[in-house]
Amino acid sequence: MRRTNTTWKSSVRMAAALAASCLVGGCAVLTPMPPRSTVQERLAAIPTASLPLRAPVEIRWDDHQIPFIFARHDDDAAFALGLVHAHLRLGQMEIYRRIAQGRIAEIAGPLAIDIDHGLRILDFGRAVRDIETSLPSATRAWLGRFVEGVNTYLQRVETLPAEYSILGLEREPWTVADILTFGRLTGTDVNWLVWFNLLKLRQRGDWDEIWTRLVRNGADSVPSFDQETDAALLMEILAGLGRSGSNSLAVGPARSRNSAAIIANDPHLGINLPNTWLIAGLKSPSLHAVGLMAPGLPVFAIGRNPRIAWGGTNMRAAASDLYDVSALPRDQIRQRRETIKVRWWPDREIVVRETPWGPILSDAPQVRDMAAPDLALRWTGHQVSDEIGAMLAVTRARTFVDFKDAFKTFAVPGQNMLYADVDGNIGQVMAVRLPVRHNDAPSDLVVQPESAEKAWRELQGVKDLPISFNPERGYLVSANNRPAHASIPIGWFFSPNDRVQRMSELLEMGSAVDVPHIADLQQDVYMSSSVALRDLLVRKLDALGVLANATKAERAFIKRLRTWDGYYRPESKGAVAFETFRNAFTEGFYVVDFGDQDWAAFTNASRIKSLLIEDIERADATRLKMQLAKSLRQAAADAKAHADWGSMHRLALNHPLALLPIVGKRFRFAEYAIGGGTDTLMKTSHGATGERHQVRYGSNARHISDLSDMDQNHFVILGGQDGWFNSSTFLDQVPLWLAGEYIRVPLRPDTVNEEFSYKTTLNP
Repeated sequence: MRRTNTTWKSSVRMAAALAASCLVGGCAVLTPMPPRSTVQERLAAIPTASLPLRAPVEIRWDDHQIPFIFARHDDDAAFALGLVHAHLRLGQMEIYRRIAQGRIAEIAGPLAIDIDHGLRILDFGRAVRDIETSLPSATRAWLGRFVEGVNTYLQRVETLPAEYSILGLEREPWTVADILTFGRLTGTDVNWLVWFNLLKLRQRGDWDEIWTRLVRNGADSVPSFDQETDAALLMEILAGLGRSGSNSLAVGPARSRNSAAIIANDPHLGINLPNTWLIAGLKSPSLHAVGLMAPGLPVFAIGRNPRIAWGGTNMRAAASDLYDVSALPRDQIRQRRETIKVRWWPDREIVVRETPWGPILSDAPQVRDMAAPDLALRWTGHQVSDEIGAMLAVTRARTFVDFKDAFKTFAVPGQNMLYADVDGNIGQVMAVRLPVRHNDAPSDLVVQPESAEKAWRELQGVKDLPISFNPERGYLVSANNRPAHASIPIGWFFSPNDRVQRMSELLEMGSAVDVPHIADLQQDVYMSSSVALRDLLVRKLDALGVLANATKAERAFIKRLRTWDGYYRPESKGAVAFETFRNAFTEGFYVVDFGDQDWAAFTNASRIKSLLIEDIERADATRLKMQLAKSLRQAAADAKAHADWGSMHRLALNHPLALLPIVGKRFRFAEYAIGGGTDTLMKTSHGATGERHQVRYGSNARHISDLSDMDQNHFVILGGQDGWFNSSTFLDQVPLWLAGEYIRVPLRPDTVNEEFSYKTTLNP
């Protein structure tokens, strides 16, 4: 029995549609690649004269095409930042814009219609008009000047990125609304990814028991601190662009080798080229920072200024509800008609239904076949908030109080935000807005509007929720776990405890840490939950006498499993033994209870290892022995195909255009044997499988700042700064990332001028 890879099947279907579309559309995908270009050649493309600036702006660039902008005025800094983002990632930004607006079919053809339909219902732009009008004047001005920089580049650059000709894109001007809508996309509620699996199970007779177990298991999370006294493709898009995972830590002076605070961040997103992050620096009258920015968003999500540094992880916050609106009178349901424009195909008109609480999500093609009632989505991201202004305030913050206060306007995605400063202080806050629900576990995935309405009358935010400041243990760690217990529910589906516990364990092992120590931690590939499950499986194999009838090959397989040290190193044979056995056993074990279709939905929607351990412990001995023996035979056969974990577990660096048939191979740039797994600190996520597979989600950037020195800021991204095909900085950081090396990005202007050897001057 084999698990169906729906994402792969969807990708194949999309590729087939694109192949047919290529024939109809004249094969624009056959556009030749640009010639190889150096940093100097790429920088020559930037328009530099007669720009709408108050004074000249100087941009310094290093050999990796990392920019540092020096501007005499804040509004000129915003303009230059927009110009830089467009120069490096205009093609990527245009794709992001179309995803956020549900316009993928305009570039990908008819098979993207259903994805666009789902995105139009999610409606990431729902609150954007009200957000834009409510923005403080300073935030609105910053966004406006950033957009002006993007549009100036778009209008004046002579040669557009290859994506424009391949995908049939026009020079469509950007607006502030475009930026805000993309920002909402990156704020996707990751609980939706869980819901899409659970809705498949909700019609089962044992649903109440399933739901109770999943909520209990998902909420059983180690806190970072406590108060000190197509469905598959759509979900892949949302998971890959939403800030859905990460590791973050802050170490205080008592645990630091140089008696200064250290902060480190390791965001987890989709693995694609170009990378979903840019490294940049900026100095203007009120802003002086270096950090990671999402292309198209003019703020430092992770970064450092002269006084403080920051980063964070997704909180998995309970920021949404699903309402059963099947009994809602028709006059309370509004309809709007929208046209989905389709490349090489007739346009499609759709109807989007809305209720007073939100859009009817069950109309989405990805949900339509799940036999669900009419379900309305209520989400804090459909309300007014100001994340751009919040992050600008963070960038200007000088103290922990400034840092905390900056998040008063922040709602999505809920973030565990960590802090460190030059005085040695560390802290953590909850940047989120949440309904004031009762803290008891919800009785169902779907709620009735009248029972939930009270909770949404007033949302709680950073000022209402627990914080941590200079904890006694001397460090803070966060990995999508519960941040702290609070008077209201923070979330119900937190990540497994592996990463947060492993960070604590490694920090506790030595008396003092430094940057090299943290760099090693960010590459750690040990997974304690796998060891716990392995130990139980081996114990049951021994206790039930399964090995008595095992073949020589099966005994050798079990020896590899038994002696595995729990590290997912590329050369590990034990990791192959564990994953092939886990896959075979999990499927065979749960198919009996859930059937051929529902077993995968159950295991995808939960922290399955801990549930599996519970179920193995209470399983009937006869059934368990039979399944162990069957799984052993299958796993031993599967493992023969893989010399080690790296031959099975592959890191593929592809552009989304790699999905194209025939010519798609031009956009598959590299593939590596890689270590790590779904819940290791160096996250390289994968599903349960006994086959060779590719990592599509995981660690894609790293950051460490030593607060003892303004210049000790270290970054690396999996890919390169430049989104321009065949640029010398398109893939140049990959060897660094694989080797665990970093690029120093200084804050001191003198150091920048010494080390960043290329210069661009933007003139009014």
